[in-house]
Amino acid sequence: MQPPFVDAHVHLVGNGSAESGCRLRLRGAHRFLARFMLQHVGLPQNALSADLDNLFVERLSNLVQESSVSKAVLLAHDEVYAVDGTVMEGVGSLYVPNSWLLKVCRQHPHFLPGVSIHPARPDAMDELERALEGGAALMKCLPNCHNIDCNDRRYKRFWERMAEAKLPLLAHTGGEHTVPVVRADLADPRTLTLPLECGVTVIAAHCATRSGIADPDYFTHFAEMTRRHPNLYGDTSAFNLPMRGLHIRKCLESPLCDRLVHGSDFPVPIQGLWAWLRGLISWDDYRRCQRIPNVIERDYQLKRAMGFGDAHFTRVLSLIRTSG
Repeated sequence: MQPPFVDAHVHLVGNGSAESGCRLRLRGAHRFLARFMLQHVGLPQNALSADLDNLFVERLSNLVQESSVSKAVLLAHDEVYAVDGTVMEGVGSLYVPNSWLLKVCRQHPHFLPGVSIHPARPDAMDELERALEGGAALMKCLPNCHNIDCNDRRYKRFWERMAEAKLPLLAHTGGEHTVPVVRADLADPRTLTLPLECGVTVIAAHCATRSGIADPDYFTHFAEMTRRHPNLYGDTSAFNLPMRGLHIRKCLESPLCDRLVHGSDFPVPIQGLWAWLRGLISWDDYRRCQRIPNVIERDYQLKRAMGFGDAHFTRVLSLIRTSG
């Protein structure tokens, strides 16, 4: 029997309208970008000020259930902390607590919980235990945006507990322009060395590719690290953006292709034009995919057209934690 296809990189967003504890603090261009993304996935223009908590979950649930993807790893988003464990007030643009994520995933069995825990927070170990008890499938962080130097030895015990519990780390790598960056240098995948050495299975989100044209491109470092660390993987989230997809041909080659998992980065826009311009898909495939209104399905179909096979869409099932 064919294992279910899984989207391993789907963001949960809310504004606290359903007493979720979620917060959005959008300024300047990020506010316009957020409105564009929500409109792109089929939500009304007033969603940011309406009942975004429930609107977002309902829309995403429908998209997943009406797509070729059977399950989606839904991601929380922790606060930004300083190394002394204090919240860096006013720095982050959104907050999605693990309690809301776990509640949503209990109500929707096609969602798998990707918790978010900053290892510097004073209750990090306790929150990790709560997340494990709640059935966490993986843990997500954005080192450059959350201000997490994963190689900081003060976090070693945290990584060791994750390894012991077989809880993978999905860590953002490469440039970032959707949420504010605190330390740009932490986009380098080499900042993930300590958790890898502690035995954590690490998935480098975006394979350390650049987001903007001026971002450093760390893809070569990521690819080299996969040869040294058998517990390092990457995901193809946001590969249908202009810059992220620059290395898709290399990602389709063995042995690297065997270390990648599927992710969409929902609600980040999904556009097949760049794949066609690079000669990765035919004009007919581009036009066919652009007519698909379901963006979860569109991303899946575009990657199918590029040449990613069944294993790409099921591999994450062998990496994530599946028991409470």
